[in-house]
Amino acid sequence: MNTPFPVAIGCDEAGFELKELLKRHIEGLGYPVTDFGTHSMAPVLYPDIALAVATAINAGQQRLGVLVCGTGIGMAISANKVLGIRAAQAHDTYSAERARKSNDAQILSIGARVIGAELAKSIVSAFLASEFEAARSGAKVERINAIERDGHQ
Repeated sequence: MNTPFPVAIGCDEAGFELKELLKRHIEGLGYPVTDFGTHSMAPVLYPDIALAVATAINAGQQRLGVLVCGTGIGMAISANKVLGIRAAQAHDTYSAERARKSNDAQILSIGARVIGAELAKSIVSAFLASEFEAARSGAKVERINAIERDGHQ
């Protein structure tokens, strides 16, 4: 296992139960977790949760994050609107691992209505255990950063 580092977690009401399970799982792996909500099944605007997690990562308060909604799509789209953030939706361990190794993703987004709890735990474990392979993918990620910084024109 990597040296434990801070992990942010957040969800909307559709992801609440899975988020609670994943929070315990991540803590059980030895990582400190900060929960950005939601803290109940009451409806929330998931972009606000994604923004809070992404902002904490950009500020250096958290190293990586996990977002859970119904499909994982809306959370990933929302988090990716934050300058400097790379959020990846993954519903298998290979994609979660590659999100870190190839794309230096800081946020994993998963869908509670798409996968079960045991698979979700495996996906999160794979994401947290993986490190960016800068020698192989650094130029590609830098190009992504340049597009974000300079636009695509």
